[in-house]
Amino acid sequence: MRKKDLKKRLTPMQYHVTQEDGTEPPFANEYYHNEQEGLYVDIVSGEPLFTTNEQFDAGCGWPSFTKPIEQLKEDFDSRYGMRRTEVRSKQGDSHLGHVFNDGPKETGGLRYCINSASMRFIPVSKLEEEGFGAYKDMFKK
Repeated sequence: MRKKDLKKRLTPMQYHVTQEDGTEPPFANEYYHNEQEGLYVDIVSGEPLFTTNEQFDAGCGWPSFTKPIEQLKEDFDSRYGMRRTEVRSKQGDSHLGHVFNDGPKETGGLRYCINSASMRFIPVSKLEEEGFGAYKDMFKK
């Protein structure tokens, strides 16, 4: 999708985060305290990214996950004098956030720190109608 079209479709924050490698404010974003069960998809491409099964409260101010559904693109990021690993969606090439090695040890130690503005949330009850019925079994207990 062309940048001009994305600017019309996305909010200014969604565009800033996904297309300009931005970061939304911590603690004041849509999914930091999400308690519904469901699937997160890339706001640009719609590709599945994370489920709430892997979401945890890392206390950092952004939604955090122990692992993505599928492998994400990773790039070295040295902006702002830091050494970090940026994560991007494969299909949409959206900037999502960063992955760190300070996550829960029992799940492999990774913490995917993701901007809410880069994602759209689909509750389990809406997976079928949104075309993501194949992911419904991930939530059966």
